[in-house]
Amino acid sequence: MKLAWLCSHESYQPEVLLEHAVLAEQSGFDVVTGADHFHPWVDDASASSFVWSWFGAVAQATSRVELATSVTAPLFRYHPGLIAQAAATIDRLSGGRFILGVGTGEAINEAPLGYEFPGYTERIARMEEALTIMHGLLAGEKLDIDGEYYQARTAKLYSPPVGRVPVWMAAGGPKSATFAGQHAEGLITSVKDPADALERVIKPYREAAAARGASTTIMATRWVVLAGNDDEAWDALQAMRGLRAPGRLEVADPMILRERADEMDRQEILSKYTIVRDLDQLADAYRPLVQDVGADYVAIQVASLDPVGTIKEVGTQVLPALREATA
Repeated sequence: MKLAWLCSHESYQPEVLLEHAVLAEQSGFDVVTGADHFHPWVDDASASSFVWSWFGAVAQATSRVELATSVTAPLFRYHPGLIAQAAATIDRLSGGRFILGVGTGEAINEAPLGYEFPGYTERIARMEEALTIMHGLLAGEKLDIDGEYYQARTAKLYSPPVGRVPVWMAAGGPKSATFAGQHAEGLITSVKDPADALERVIKPYREAAAARGASTTIMATRWVVLAGNDDEAWDALQAMRGLRAPGRLEVADPMILRERADEMDRQEILSKYTIVRDLDQLADAYRPLVQDVGADYVAIQVASLDPVGTIKEVGTQVLPALREATA
């Protein structure tokens, strides 16, 4: 079991997150992850840098941790061939440490650039074509494809990855989980209720992978707020409060998400997160992902007012507790 630290691109500027990534490696994390957003979740306390440039810097500033997008959407503003090229480049710069995490996206990243954001049926159809292209290019193939959504003409990566770049897919329900088992090498899923995640996401993923004789890899994630009281928790969540506002998949303007979030009862938003008061409770929040879910990777996603102190303290106290739990 490996432990990851999420560098929140919605919360901090890239130069700050670079320091967080280096500190995460020094503190004992095995993986550093970053999401690929064009817009953040609110407009008043936020950031949204280009994750691919940032990963290039992280690849040079670190030597051991794996690097993973959690996640990117190779469906609209990117041609999937460009994502394959980006993944291969980061893999080379990091010496073979890159994992490509993909998902079907949100309007907040596509609509601001003029793209229509269709329903799930089209998005998953696009993902199937995109995975065909990305897998082919990352495997060294020269592609001629005339798909419904994407085309490729003698496309080939002339700076290929140094090894095999695994593609993991994000899923929150049985349809996407089954698709991930059929088409990807791994699953990324956010876990609030382990029993529900096992039944609705992990079981169908494993069954679909087994049907094609494929091995499985699971990254389980969970958003946790580390705060001494609710006022501190609310301050720590300033950049993320729009994530729990209605319509987050369809809204393009973070101002609207911020307005909707601020119209909600504060306790309603706080109730949608796991809030812990100390490091023992933080370890308890993630222990079910290790023991009950049996994840291969557990991503620590913590909002706090002191991210530097949190990374250090999680490294010295929480990581050892979670590794002990695997025994």
